Amino acid sequence: MAEEDGFIVEAQMSFKKKGAVSRSWIVLDGSGQGVVLDLDKYDIMRRVPINARDLRILDPLLSYPSAILGREKAIVLNLEHIKAIITIDEVLLRDPLDDNVLPIVEELQRRLPLAIGRGEGEEEELPESRNTEAGTEQETEFPFEFRALEVALEGICSSLDAQTRELEVAAYPALDELTAKTNSRNLDRVRKLKSSMTRLTSRVQKVRDELEQLLDDDDDMSDLYLSRKSAVSASSPTDFGNAKWQLTAAESPTISSKISRNSSRTSAVTSSQEENNVEELEMLLEAYFVQIESTMNKLTTLREYIDDTEDYINIQLDNHRNQLIQVVMLTVLACGSFFLSIITYARHKGLVGSN
Repeated sequence: MAEEDGFIVEAQMSFKKKGAVSRSWIVLDGSGQGVVLDLDKYDIMRRVPINARDLRILDPLLSYPSAILGREKAIVLNLEHIKAIITIDEVLLRDPLDDNVLPIVEELQRRLPLAIGRGEGEEEELPESRNTEAGTEQETEFPFEFRALEVALEGICSSLDAQTRELEVAAYPALDELTAKTNSRNLDRVRKLKSSMTRLTSRVQKVRDELEQLLDDDDDMSDLYLSRKSAVSASSPTDFGNAKWQLTAAESPTISSKISRNSSRTSAVTSSQEENNVEELEMLLEAYFVQIESTMNKLTTLREYIDDTEDYINIQLDNHRNQLIQVVMLTVLACGSFFLSIITYARHKGLVGSN
């Protein structure tokens, strides 16, 4: 076991099944501590309850579109270079030593831990005040899986926006130079920039479409609430016991009416919380959808500028071609007139017969 770049690298020496390819994964817990492990798909399926089909989505050798999938106990995340599995208490991130993934690892280590306790020098607070603040913090606090999801979305959106700005810085001067001087060097330069823009637009479009599809389906958003699903599963036996007690106490009209009122209040509170939770996730996703939409608008504007430049260049080429055709026609007419003049002069001098 060795420590590298702020997290622990642990080498697992075990016999793998034939045909399994080991990959480097980092496992981050709620405290931000990370351990780099060499895991194949069988190790991951034993650790996280997902199937092999979901793992194929995270295979870098296969070309799968961007995806945010909610499973029973995990979120499968495939966004560009970020390929992760998120549970209620840990994050598995692929290829953590990659240059593009390393900033995401550092951000996860910084933002996943919860703030616990008071800082030194703070005065003792009244119990009522502490209870109120604790209740407020609990209500506004994001679940673990959403904090991890937010880091991933922020990293992807920021990365694509940065690449778009770099492309803009290179493309606009090149297009202006091509407009001023049309030659093979400038044409080839713009061609390469246009190819880069097309590839980047396709990547941004995939992320945008995935966020839009997720926002359009409340059920898909509900599937991402791993903590809520875990809490519901944990409370199911208690609910069953309460149901038995309610059946026994149903003989008393007074108790039965109280149970009915309490059940109504509980159902109303639960429905309200679920609605607020979906709305909270929707607001989170909309924030990054707006950001990726802004990036898409930049690329659309750049594409329109390239199309306008191409139209201008084509107009110039058509104009030059028309001028060249006019010059050729005038040259042919001049040559014809010249030869006709020679023949007429020769006939006048008798050097050429009339026949």
